Amino acid sequence: MSIKISHLNKRYPNGYYALKDVNLEIPGGMFGLLGPNGAGKSTLMRILVSLLEPTSGKVNVYGYDLVKDRKKIRSLIGYLPQDFRFFAKYKTYEFLDYAARLSDMNNTKVRKAKVDEMLEKVGLYDVKDRYASKLSGGMKRRLGIAQALIHDPKLIIVDEPTTGLDPEERIRFRNILSEVTENDVTILLSTHIVGDISSSCNSMAFLNRGEIAYFGTPEDMLSKVKNKAWKISIEANRLSEVEKKYPIIATIPKGKKWEVFVVADQIEGFDYEPCQPNLEYAYVYFMENYIKE
Repeated sequence: MSIKISHLNKRYPNGYYALKDVNLEIPGGMFGLLGPNGAGKSTLMRILVSLLEPTSGKVNVYGYDLVKDRKKIRSLIGYLPQDFRFFAKYKTYEFLDYAARLSDMNNTKVRKAKVDEMLEKVGLYDVKDRYASKLSGGMKRRLGIAQALIHDPKLIIVDEPTTGLDPEERIRFRNILSEVTENDVTILLSTHIVGDISSSCNSMAFLNRGEIAYFGTPEDMLSKVKNKAWKISIEANRLSEVEKKYPIIATIPKGKKWEVFVVADQIEGFDYEPCQPNLEYAYVYFMENYIKE
């Protein structure tokens, strides 16, 4: 396992648990950490990159103890935080060169070659002389992953990387991450966007209120909503009735009627037929049934 987390807790002075008895083993490849905003995902990420002290518990990264071997672990990790920032005065190339120097890449020739290579990989070479602050939102996120990758880390941690990106940029970003995993690298992808998990990750965990609610594969999670996805056909004036009874995944107007896609154990009082669920159905089902119990 790349990461082994044992009985990890983060408790604040007011008694609030951001993380509560988290036990998790993260294998190689791309691993998804899914959960709603406020679930504790960013807290866990910050602990793993040594920016936040846990209250108790143990974390082992590639055989190194998070407390005893902090400096070594930091050298193995590339990190893209949710609130990634850079110095506005730097051009794109200058910023990435600066990030490389922070990673102890002191040989100028080697560093220049690596920076050029990384800019090509993330599709920013043509804008390398543009000020980083003038890049589009998607380009800024690609610059963020470039700085996380510049020193060839064994573990890459990315926190909510596609929030605010358009579909094309989200796909591009996920493709960059997928290419990296071919080099025996572990990527921990933390997100509340279900599509990022279903299209990229071989294994995943669901975190809510600081606790692990699910651990397994996306396919296994999807199996939990087998025969629980439905398409309801109703008149527009009955939409509120459906909203009161069932969690809605999507609505599509069809002439004078609406097609409403829901997840539930069974449907009563409406015309309906089964439909094919995706991971979003499983996510909503978990939130409605497991989380509220």
